[in-house]
Amino acid sequence: MPLLTTPSVVTALRAAGCVFAEDEAELILTTARTPDEAATMVDRRVAGLPLELVLGWAEFAGLRITVEPGVFVPRRRTEFLVERALAAVPTASVVVDLCCGSGAVGAALAASLDGAELHAADIDPAAVHCARRNLAPHGGHAHGGDLFAALPAHLRGRVDILAANVPYVPTGEVPFLPSEARDHEPLVALDGGTDGLDVLRRVAAEAPEWLAPGGCLLVETSERQAPTALATFRRSGLTARTAVSAEMHAHVVLGTLT
Repeated sequence: MPLLTTPSVVTALRAAGCVFAEDEAELILTTARTPDEAATMVDRRVAGLPLELVLGWAEFAGLRITVEPGVFVPRRRTEFLVERALAAVPTASVVVDLCCGSGAVGAALAASLDGAELHAADIDPAAVHCARRNLAPHGGHAHGGDLFAALPAHLRGRVDILAANVPYVPTGEVPFLPSEARDHEPLVALDGGTDGLDVLRRVAAEAPEWLAPGGCLLVETSERQAPTALATFRRSGLTARTAVSAEMHAHVVLGTLT
């Protein structure tokens, strides 16, 4: 097998349609431990596997988050949710990452909070397995189950930050997602029902029972969904507002228990 060089990898990636071929080539060649592994990684990327799954990790909020096949890959725009959570409750001592996927949000929050009690939950066993790996360095716990049913009962009424990165793609729009998401990520992490807000409604309805006084629920939505999500939070008794980052193309709805 000929030795891979940066130019040869860039050429192969560019031919496969990778827009950031130079950056991806550097990541692959610095991550691979052997030339054979590098060649396999290039082949997998050329075949359409998301870069993060090729590498086995994704960068998120300054952390290297382990990602595994069949698990939702954390999006960089979700760093805005982490930023808003820390700004809303900077002294949080109990954090829950609901619909946690890889556990990226929980890990990022824990990394910025001194000794916070961290719990995460997801209905997908593959996600729970991955999250346990990412939360272990922070002393966090990942639980399997459907939303709040997965959480230990002793957290009820004690949660300062409840980050719920719920699926919010409307069912009818799932087929139009980029192939990297549509073909390689679990449907349960993408499909939010007819208007994309089915899971958000369930989370908002129960959140007040789990939040501590002054605790904050944060959910990412699309710009189109934000007004409905805001109204949903308010019907649940939360003091709600939206936060927008034009730079990161991110919309977050925040609800505080007052």
